[in-house]
Amino acid sequence: MSTALRSETSTRERALAQAAQLFTERGYHGVSMREVAQAVGVTKPALYHHFVDKDALFLAVLEESLEGLMALLQRASTQVTLPEQLGCLLTDLLSTASQQRVGLKLAGELGHIEPARRLAFEQAYRRGWLGGVNALLDQAVQAGQLRADLPSQTLTRALMGMVYPLVTAGHPVPDPGGTARALLSIFLDGAGTR
Repeated sequence: MSTALRSETSTRERALAQAAQLFTERGYHGVSMREVAQAVGVTKPALYHHFVDKDALFLAVLEESLEGLMALLQRASTQVTLPEQLGCLLTDLLSTASQQRVGLKLAGELGHIEPARRLAFEQAYRRGWLGGVNALLDQAVQAGQLRADLPSQTLTRALMGMVYPLVTAGHPVPDPGGTARALLSIFLDGAGTR
């Protein structure tokens, strides 16, 4: 990789990291492109070289967060049984709560983004992340491992409703594995076949 390409990648990565921190601390309206450029140590034109506007930067932070969630889902899908898959997913979510918190917190500010761009991200999130979790649960319903009288979309929302408050709490989860096992037990005992 050439030095110029490494520098370009490095500038973009630094901009995403700094923007994530600033947006998380101050919200969408509390951050300017000038402040991000200063935090990265580049000029505003250099920042605009990577991100056409503030919406593009904000969405890039969210897209990076979604990529992280998709990687967790991919890892979980390599497990064999439903309890192993969900245990892996929940443990990974709780273990990486500080990284996941950025996207989940910033998603609440999508209303500030231009509607067409916002809709595109929301669709990618629903299709990729929620759709992926839903597919895992739907396979379990089809295999008779989860109750068929509960739609998999409802099960997905219930599972995410249990874990999201712990991820967004603002502090590390002391025992991610133990907490994941407890959540999984509560979820499966309530949603498992009888």
